Amino acid sequence: MSAQPDGPFGPLIPMPELTPDALRAAVARIAPSRVPALTQHLFEATTNAQQTQSLAPLRAFIHSWAVFVAIERHPQRAARLRELEQLVDAGTQDPTEAITEIRRIREVAEAEAGL
Repeated sequence: MSAQPDGPFGPLIPMPELTPDALRAAVARIAPSRVPALTQHLFEATTNAQQTQSLAPLRAFIHSWAVFVAIERHPQRAARLRELEQLVDAGTQDPTEAITEIRRIREVAEAEAGL
């Protein structure tokens, strides 16, 4: 795991290795309610990888959950992302700026995860 500084508060946990077990352990610590979704996604990715004889479903699983962990390990970032997503979902304002900020948050998270 590698730690990424986040101002004076820092992340809740270091960024885990990009393996199913390490990501599951990280999710269990920062968002335990999401472990069943991770487990289901891993099961589906494994099944799809076997059926298609491709690692693409497992790569997509790793990418998705690594970004999730990279975002959620920074509570302020996670809260801001949820706020922006609600703004877009509400449809009461022009979503352009919110979408741009959502993309930035995800790009930073991907970089932190090494994706």
